[in-house]
Amino acid sequence: MTEPTPAAPHTKESVTRRNFMQRSAGSAAATAAGLQIVRPQALRGDENEKLSIGIVGCGGRGTRGVAEAIRGNPNYELHAMGDLFEDQLERSLRRLRDSDEFPAEVKQQIKVAPENRFLGYDAYKKVVDSGVDVVFLHTPPGWRPLHLEYAINANKHVFAEKPLATDMMGAQKVIRLAKESEQKKLTVMIGAQRRSQKEYVESVQRIQDGEIGDVVATYANWISGPVIKGADFIERLDEESLAWQQRAWYSHVWICGDQIVEQHLHNIDVINWVLGDTHPVSVVASGGAVWRPREKLYGNIYDHVYADFEYANGVRMSSHCRQYPERKVRRVNELVVGTRGRSTVRDLGTPSQTSPYVQEHIDMVKSINGSGPYKNQALAVAYSTMTAIMGRESAYAGIEVTWDMAMNSKQNLIPDNPSLDGKHDVPELPRPGEYEFI
Repeated sequence: MTEPTPAAPHTKESVTRRNFMQRSAGSAAATAAGLQIVRPQALRGDENEKLSIGIVGCGGRGTRGVAEAIRGNPNYELHAMGDLFEDQLERSLRRLRDSDEFPAEVKQQIKVAPENRFLGYDAYKKVVDSGVDVVFLHTPPGWRPLHLEYAINANKHVFAEKPLATDMMGAQKVIRLAKESEQKKLTVMIGAQRRSQKEYVESVQRIQDGEIGDVVATYANWISGPVIKGADFIERLDEESLAWQQRAWYSHVWICGDQIVEQHLHNIDVINWVLGDTHPVSVVASGGAVWRPREKLYGNIYDHVYADFEYANGVRMSSHCRQYPERKVRRVNELVVGTRGRSTVRDLGTPSQTSPYVQEHIDMVKSINGSGPYKNQALAVAYSTMTAIMGRESAYAGIEVTWDMAMNSKQNLIPDNPSLDGKHDVPELPRPGEYEFI
């Protein structure tokens, strides 16, 4: 993937089909030329050769991710596992190897020797150093920049769940790492599965080809129920314990990023993708907590954020995410409005029988072994991660946040020298006027 080139900040250039197509044609030509010589570093040239996986983060999403990868690529083998908690790693291994949850073709590819099961805060290093070909990063996202950095420095192909950071310095680091991984020709796929979903891929292409005219407005929504709450883990309650906060990770800003970053990034990423894998130049947002009790047990995230993003060409994205205490309302979608029509960014494509969660791994292996186009989604999703963090910080601080402010921010939310018995203070719920943008 070539690096997105945003237009100059604060310009009002209109999005016309002509200037969009000129930019797209140049990019496509460069990509086509690049594919003649651009191949992943670990090019094997053999579609049947085995690829070994090491996974860091063995929760529910990571466990399913391994199964989905093997379903799409029977030559994948799981060789190494790492997690902070022993019970979580062993539960994941039992599900993959022994339960009836996954088919036989998955079970037979689980080949994790006892010496390749790693625990603790340095487990990610041991997984990367174990000799695997591909590293899967599935921990809560606060740790993603640190783990991604180690894997990229070790020249590993990576599948990383989204988002790619929870704070601005983390996002800045991932943007740098993404560019380094492209230079090394590493394959990096991100769990933004819409980018591998056939109806999305086709719809985005047709929008960019001008089917609905010039894009004038965009909308993104994630309105649903909560994922997990601190109250779900009350039996382990010690609100200032790092271990407990990582069990109840979705309730704490430092490790989950809040809903706009952890969940709503999917929709924000689609809009950035439609607009050419760029990013907005500014955002004004509002939000708060209506139903979530203001107690440490429930952490310090909002239950709703509304954000108005503006791009360099004057197009805006109306972004709305909300969690209700019960899933009585669900609206998870996108809308792109053009001068000659509108699109849900799925309606212009044809559905596939293959799950996008499986397809993204098929695409990844084809990139690694050279049987398909080179794939590296890191930079595009890093931009989307920073976009979502901008929206959160605008809502928290009650100020306009620009891309330049974000790229120069010194915000670092990750605790230094973490330990299983360590403590980490839970800041109060952010309040505009009191919360300081750093």
